[in-house]
Amino acid sequence: MTVQPAGHTVLASADSDVYASLRKRPSSRAERYAMGRALRREVPRKSLARWQPSADRLDPIQLIMESHEGRLDWLIPVRVARMVTSPYGFLRGTAIVMADDVARLPATGINPVVCGDSHLGNFGFYASPEGELVIDLNDFDEAHPGSWEWDLRRLVASIWVAGRENGSSENQCRSSVLACVAAYRSEVRFLADQPLLMRSYNRLDVSRLHETATEKSLREEIERSAKRARSRTSDRALPRFTAEHDGKRQIVEDPPLITRVSDEAYEAIAEGLDEYLQTLAPHWQRALGGYTLIDVAHKVVGVGSVGLRAYVALLEGSSPDDVVFLQLKQARRSVLAKYVHGDSAWHAHQGQRVVEYQQALQTVSDPLLGWTTIDGLQYYVRQFRNMKGTIPLDAIDPAALTDYAGIVGHLLAKGHARTSGASMIAGYAGASDRLDQALAKFARAYADQTEADHAELVKAVRRGVFPVTEGALQRTGSAFRP
Repeated sequence: MTVQPAGHTVLASADSDVYASLRKRPSSRAERYAMGRALRREVPRKSLARWQPSADRLDPIQLIMESHEGRLDWLIPVRVARMVTSPYGFLRGTAIVMADDVARLPATGINPVVCGDSHLGNFGFYASPEGELVIDLNDFDEAHPGSWEWDLRRLVASIWVAGRENGSSENQCRSSVLACVAAYRSEVRFLADQPLLMRSYNRLDVSRLHETATEKSLREEIERSAKRARSRTSDRALPRFTAEHDGKRQIVEDPPLITRVSDEAYEAIAEGLDEYLQTLAPHWQRALGGYTLIDVAHKVVGVGSVGLRAYVALLEGSSPDDVVFLQLKQARRSVLAKYVHGDSAWHAHQGQRVVEYQQALQTVSDPLLGWTTIDGLQYYVRQFRNMKGTIPLDAIDPAALTDYAGIVGHLLAKGHARTSGASMIAGYAGASDRLDQALAKFARAYADQTEADHAELVKAVRRGVFPVTEGALQRTGSAFRP
């Protein structure tokens, strides 16, 4: 077990049981609980409350500029516009900034697989392979082995920032963060006491979610959001996203968000999709192999991903209404990678990294998850329309936000417990609310930092440092649904 002193990066845990041998007996749960409790002496839980930018803190504006390297130049103004809209938009688009900040803070050295970008908006609905609607973490571009505290810090900071943006008072924001951390502690302790395989079966479908929510307004929003998500299927997307052209169905352009690709790019993507098929399980290779590629378009998604290559491919089966939309997203090295030693040997292909860590963190995953390489760039592939949806954060009141914060705290703990370190995390976190109180202090301080960094981005845009789509600085409103 390696514990780094405050202000240093975290090493990958040597005692991780992710790739344990069946011939080697692991430490007992009691021993791991004790190891976690012992860490409190070296990294007191109250030390997680502190946030003060160090004298050598990297300039967020410079980090954003570095993150733009390799992106499509003509989409940088769209990305900047989405980040400049609000502090929450800034937080969503700057995982690179927070990764550098939290890597300098005290950490226990317990390293499961983490999401790397676990802000409040990266939880949502999708269809299980059986067609049931479930809710879980749903973005894994930055997933990587790393400190569990990094994920929890990002989540609680996003709750406070989103709460302020949605009209919550400081006390209400604090209540939401406390609920999140308490739920995280409760879930990780529960799962730590369960058989190892049981941790991999634990999941939250919509019916259980509705029962878990205590606030009437949240239950109502869950019902509305779930209904919308169930309608988001490939066949229902046909009238909205496609049209007949010269007797052939094509994806409709909507520049700059949806644009056609060149003939050369089309052929390269088609070859990449053939290679992608080989990364699927045999049954899904056969099932998807019965479809024919009809069209491809470039489609902008998210905030942090804007400017990276992202395509939507339309495939047709045995009839015109038997269709599947696939999404191809460029995968780059996780923003966490440079803070965790030994990462380069884990995954040479970043698309494979995203897929494998998504499957590690989610209880059930899209069966069409796979990866490929196109023109030297690495991609992961998934279904584009498989009942994906989110609970709109600007539609829930402060009490509902607190309720929902507890739900996502449970989900984050479930993801961490599926991979490694649950007993040690539970031992460190304990049964009291000391961790909750510490991270509430951190969340408020980092929300202040996020607002200050966002203000610096606005100033940089006004100075012409970044291009931005016309009218972005004049627009007001929410970055919850760009």
